[in-house]
Formats: sequence, structure tokens, C-alpha cells
Amino acid sequence: MSEVRMLALSPMLMLLLSLLMASFFDTTAGQIGVCYGEYGNNLPSNSEAVAMYKQYNIRRLRMYGPNPNALDALRGSNIELSSTFPMATYNVSQIAKRRPAHGGPGGAGTVLIQAMQNIDRALSAAGLSNIKVSTTTFMGAFTDTYPPSRGRFSDEFLNFLQPVVGFLVSERSPLLVNIYTYFSYKNGDVSLEFALFKPSNNEFNDPNNQHHYQNLFDANLDSVYAALEKSGGGSLEVVVSESGWPTQGGPGASVGNAEAYINNLIQHVKNGSPRKPGKAIETYIFAMFDENEKPNDETERYFGLFLPTTKQLKYGVSFN
Repeated sequence: MSEVRMLALSPMLMLLLSLLMASFFDTTAGQIGVCYGEYGNNLPSNSEAVAMYKQYNIRRLRMYGPNPNALDALRGSNIELSSTFPMATYNVSQIAKRRPAHGGPGGAGTVLIQAMQNIDRALSAAGLSNIKVSTTTFMGAFTDTYPPSRGRFSDEFLNFLQPVVGFLVSERSPLLVNIYTYFSYKNGDVSLEFALFKPSNNEFNDPNNQHHYQNLFDANLDSVYAALEKSGGGSLEVVVSESGWPTQGGPGASVGNAEAYINNLIQHVKNGSPRKPGKAIETYIFAMFDENEKPNDETERYFGLFLPTTKQLKYGVSFN
């Protein structure tokens, strides 16, 4: 889903600045949030959407860009917020005490790390050190992901992300990663069952540590952990900032498969991964609503849990 929210500094970059409340990082339980996208002309109002989060006991909301009406609707709701700001769209002076993040030499990587540092300093100066600054990436930034223990940053991303990892370690902030097993299935890389957390003939043992992998989500996540360890970020938490399954528009996109994926995901992230068993994974489902104005592939419009016009769930799901 990150294709339509990419950082416009360079075609290779799919990274966004994110501000997260520090309370997100209590990993004693598998925290589930839902992403709130607004690429549609038939969506409920912000106040109606927030009321639905409360009605269905969805305690965490991830939004894209500053939306004053949505922020007003969230006031007093006790819903925890993660916000993502595309650097090329928003001047970061709008985010933190009008302290702009100036780009310097060295390309987009320098611009991003300087922006993160400036925003972090501005938040601290404003007494908002409980808000953490991070960035979002996607599985295309990693390579050698099979077996997962070989995972590392791809060469084109390594120099870009290495200073980001150092910043996150120093600030004890997590790395956010979008993981979509659907697209691997769609591209013919794995079986449908392996992508849906179901028993399959794609299961394997990692020969380097004998960890057993029963689904693609775990394999992807553990390759991220391996890449971070190779880059000095072994202590970092990983937040799955987007994951979901479409209900129409492409191969394997159906209500039944989406229901299976989302419910299996919610239960699975409570228990960690083979590389970090018992360590619950904070995860955000994409997305709250179908979005009929999303560009690119048709499936992009049908990741919603709810129909926007009727405000009804498309399938059975429990967020507890």
C-alpha cells in the first residue's frame, strides 16, 4: 500500500517520517491498530470514523498526514495515534514548533536523517519527548530474505538506512515496516496457504538456526530482524506499520481470504516470530475503509475492513 505514499525525494525511496506515541512500545500483548486512509469520495466523516474505532474497540489508529478534523475527533477518545508525514508534501515546521528540517548535501538519505534529528530535537524542546520519531520502509528495501537469517538491507538502501538505524538505536525508537504477503502470492512467489498462515508445502527450516517457518509473514519479519542485527540495530523493535488483504480486484482477492488473513494475523502477532518467540508484534491492519480513489492497481481500493457507505464490516473479525 505504500506505493501511493512514497517519499518523492527519489524514485527508490518508499520512506516516510512517522511520529509515534511512546506508549505504543509496550509489547506485553499483540497490539492491533488499524490504518485510517482517506483516498475516497464516499467515506464517513472523521467523527463517524473515530466513533467506529471506539465501537469496535480498536485502540490504535494510524493516519497519513495532518488532518485537523480527525485530530479534533480523536480528542478525548483514548485512541492512541501514529501519524505519518510524507516529507515532500509537508514542511516539518508544521509538525514541531516551526523548526524546519533543512536538507543538505548527500542526497535523500542526508535529508531524511537531518529531518528526523531536527524533529526529535524540536519535540524534546517542546516537552514532547514521549513522542518518538521513526521512518517507514517496505520489504523491497531488504534482500537475501531466504532463508530469513541471511536477510540484509539491499545495496541501494544500505547507505541510506544505516544512519537511520543508528538514530533509532540512540533514541530507542522502532523501525516501521510494511509487510504484505498478498503481493508475494499475487506474483507467484508462494502458495496461497503460506501467505494466509495456513498449513502448506512451502514450510521450511532455516539451515542457519533451525527455526521453522510455517508462514510468509514470519519469514519476512525475521529477515528484517536479521538485517537490523547486521547493521547494528539488533536492539530495535519492529512495528508492522501496514499489513492486509484485498477483498476483490486481483488473484486471490476475496472476502474469504481476507477474513482468514486478518483473523490469523491478529492471533499470530500475539506470539512473536521464530527468531523472537513470545515477543508480541505491534501491527496495523490496512485499512479501515475501502478507498475508491486510490490510484494504481485495482486491488488497492479494496483493502478495507469496512464498507464506507454502510459502515458495515465486510467479514467477521475480532480486534481483541
